[in-house]
Amino acid sequence: MKFKGSIDINKPQTVVATYFSNPEYLKEYQDGFQRKELVSGEPGQEGTISKMYYKQGKREMELTETITKNNLPDSFEAFYHHEHMDNTMKCTFVTLGENKTRYEYEFEYTRFSGFVPKLMAKLFPGMFKKQGEKWMQQFKVFVEQQ
Repeated sequence: MKFKGSIDINKPQTVVATYFSNPEYLKEYQDGFQRKELVSGEPGQEGTISKMYYKQGKREMELTETITKNNLPDSFEAFYHHEHMDNTMKCTFVTLGENKTRYEYEFEYTRFSGFVPKLMAKLFPGMFKKQGEKWMQQFKVFVEQQ
């Protein structure tokens, strides 16, 4: 399952990429984000592995992020592993003007395991796209308010 989108942000590309690349800001636009812990490598470098922790209500979630390509401020790619699913993320930041950047994103879910995750992906694929779009909109609002 793959989906793409874009959102225009009224800030320069370098500013957008700076907020995107700093894990301290994830809590500002990703619901339930708790923390990001370095497992191996250097922060932001290709091959670096980190654990990301989320909590919503009583439910906790842990993801493993592996950076596969980092060409910021122009682009960023990563692989995310969860016990029930794997996905990739590709982000591109395109300068549209002195103070405007288009954030293009592509998410591809490559594995689902377990009955409920497989069922959700089959019956409600729009749910995954909707969550991604929500976080992109929240990111836009956060960056533009800075």
